[in-house]
Amino acid sequence: MLPSSIYLLYLFLLLQSPPTPRKAVVVLGGGEATGTLILTQAAPPTGEVHIEGVVSNLTPGLHGFHIHEKGSLENGCISAGGHYNPYMRDHGSPIHLERHVGDLGNILADQSGVAHVNITDPLVTLVGPRSVIGRAIVVHAGEDDLGGGGHPSSLKTGNAGGRVGCGVIGIA
Repeated sequence: MLPSSIYLLYLFLLLQSPPTPRKAVVVLGGGEATGTLILTQAAPPTGEVHIEGVVSNLTPGLHGFHIHEKGSLENGCISAGGHYNPYMRDHGSPIHLERHVGDLGNILADQSGVAHVNITDPLVTLVGPRSVIGRAIVVHAGEDDLGGGGHPSSLKTGNAGGRVGCGVIGIA
């Protein structure tokens, strides 16, 4: 058995060590859109998550981009359920407090149908009780109105249209 002073030193050093970065990966399919996304949380359990990657086979323009509650793609992207919303808030913009955790705004596809994703979000996490590991990212056919479009579905889905691609968020 370790002497108590060595044990206390060990505990002190353990508590002082920097957090281990966490990574997750999403391979998009389930529809027309394809691609790969990497999610990185540099300082879990707190600290923002950075999402980067490329999504292809989109129509040019803006496309709603969300984390959905379920990681099931059994019946295509519709199986992913609604937006991930653990705090039961209305749909909104990623820069507002009144939003779903899964509301990541829009991605922009160029004229060749390719979107370069580079999003940093403070509400998304890869660890703890509201971790997004095992949930799904969904790319929508149309632009997310960020909850301000006045359409009946604006405050629930951003009126972003059908689902054109999806993938389960898995540990990398």
